[in-house]
Parts: sequence; C-alpha cells; structure tokens
Amino acid sequence: MITLHGYYRSSAAYRVRIALNLKGVAYADAFVHLTRDGGAQHGAAYMALNPQAQVPSLVVDGHTLTQSLAIIDYLDETHPEPPLLPASPPARRSRSARARVRAIALAIACDIHPLNNLRVLAYLTGELGIDEDARHAWYRHWVEHGLGAVEAMVAGNPDRGRFCHGDTPGLADLCLVPQLFNARRFDCDLAACPALVAIDAACQQLAAFGDAAPESQPDAE
Repeated sequence: MITLHGYYRSSAAYRVRIALNLKGVAYADAFVHLTRDGGAQHGAAYMALNPQAQVPSLVVDGHTLTQSLAIIDYLDETHPEPPLLPASPPARRSRSARARVRAIALAIACDIHPLNNLRVLAYLTGELGIDEDARHAWYRHWVEHGLGAVEAMVAGNPDRGRFCHGDTPGLADLCLVPQLFNARRFDCDLAACPALVAIDAACQQLAAFGDAAPESQPDAE
C-alpha cells in the first residue's frame, strides 16, 4: 500500500503525483490542508510523520519518504519504466545528458520554488509586515527571474525535443509543469519563456499530467 500525503496546490506534491501517474503506480490520497486552521501540517500527527511539516510525504509499506525529488528518485529506482532520466551508457554525452536534466530540475525545485513557498510568503506577511501587493511583487520577481534562466538552459539546446530533454517526459518536466501552474496563478509574465510554455503545453496533452493537476484533485477548492 502506498499513501501520498499532499495538498492539491502544493508544487512538490504535484511533482510526485505526475511521477506516480507516469509510472502507473496506484496510491491512496491523504489530504493535508496547508492553510485551514493554521495548517494541518503543523499538527502533532503529521509532524510525527514528517518533522519538516511539509508535503508531500509518501508512505510505502509503513516507511515514510519525504522531499519530492528524493521520492521521485525512489520511484525511478523501484519502478524503472518509463525512466525519468536519460539512459546512462558509458558515453560521456549520455552522462552529461543526465546531469543536464538534473540541473534543470534542481534550478526549479531548489532555486525558484523555495523563494515562493507558502511558508516563505507567510513569513513575509506575518513576521515582516509586507503587504499583499509587495508580497506578490516578490513572488513574480523571483519566479520570472528563475524561469528566465531555465528558458536559457532549455531553448535552443540540441537535446531539447517536445519536452525539456527529448520526446518523452522526464524529471525536468515534472518540476517545470507545477512551477508554471503557480506562475500563472500569480500572474507572472511568461512572455520571455516561449520554450517552457511550449513544453508545458506538450505535457498537458498527457493524461499523467492532467490527472495530477491541482484542479483534478479531490481536495481542490
């Protein structure tokens, strides 16, 4: 039995849902509302499961896995088809291709996403007294700046196909699609990111991505 503890609008949980769908792995949902009554992630029961008070958490046979990229790596190891990283024969080019895909994913998950995470935005408002307009300006600045860099990493690269790498979706796309969802939610300007927008459109044609979308989740509000 696999249980995914998540929230419909969490980018990190969204990534994991896509991975589970691509791999064809059945799972049960456990919903963790991040904003109601101060956030269920701060409750004692969930903190016992994940001391970071973050989603997602994936419970597999009684073992709890945390951090979305670590969970996705676990899924890629235990359910190798379809692979989320390029094949790795000894050729130098193949090794660099895997590093390229990881770099795109990490640029989104580690450089862009943490700066617009719910707890960061809440701290800006609650502790620093920043008003909503200034908070949204913060969000848009860092998201647009970060996505601009990712666009440069992807656009024109010979390894780009319909997706960030080649013509099958992989780890980089799992990170990109949720970030673009959130960028649109906060009215970020994506005019400078035509390659990323095109890749997102290709992903949206696949059921694995559509079924993982926030609006498709049972806890969507």
